[in-house]
Amino acid sequence: MKKPLLAVKDIVQITGITGRTLHYYDRIHLFKPTHLTEKGYRLYDRSSLEKLQMILFLKELDFSLKEIADILKLTRQEQKQILKKQRQTLLLRKQRLETIMVALEEYVAGNDISTLQIFNSSSVLPLKEQYANEARFIYGETESYKEFNETLEKISPDEKEERFQSMEEIFKQIASYVDQDPSSNEVQRLIEAWKKNLMQFMTCDAELLACIANTYKFDARFKNYFNQYSNDLADFMYSAIMHNINQ
Repeated sequence: MKKPLLAVKDIVQITGITGRTLHYYDRIHLFKPTHLTEKGYRLYDRSSLEKLQMILFLKELDFSLKEIADILKLTRQEQKQILKKQRQTLLLRKQRLETIMVALEEYVAGNDISTLQIFNSSSVLPLKEQYANEARFIYGETESYKEFNETLEKISPDEKEERFQSMEEIFKQIASYVDQDPSSNEVQRLIEAWKKNLMQFMTCDAELLACIANTYKFDARFKNYFNQYSNDLADFMYSAIMHNINQ
């Protein structure tokens, strides 16, 4: 039995793609009809359908039409090698999307953007590094910042993380006192612990502490960061630090 030729409408019905897409593929020489009737109607044989299904498969794998055209010219073995590489690319993209979804869920749940890990696997720097670079740009010429930077260079990544976590723990404890007077003994004891933590990195005089307090209060990002622990914690930290300076 002779294999039937398929019209555009048949291809559309079998594959689900549109006639417009078929016409476009023909125009760019990606997928041309097997025959043209006297009236200019496009007809395709069964082997053409197999080629189209391969094109659609490669498109789902996120290859561009130009890349697909090049792949179709290769041997089956060469195609397999390219597909193996694409598999690795898609796996990395899957991991990236999972990271983005986790970050999105955390942000919607109320976490501050500075705590998200969304930039850790992209060309954009992680937010902690962005803040560090910004601090370097603003305070880089000061002796305190140079001291801070020299200290960071001497300690291991694990020790850095441990110290930053220690600072976060202090913030959480201070947040539990936001309903009290910022000059209270309990709050000031925690501010002293905060200062001691800072002193591991730099010498903190009154001017520098006041600068940090103002940053906590007036920089929207710091306000958002602190307010994830408790509403108004940024303003509370400012008041508590200023009281400590003025004692």
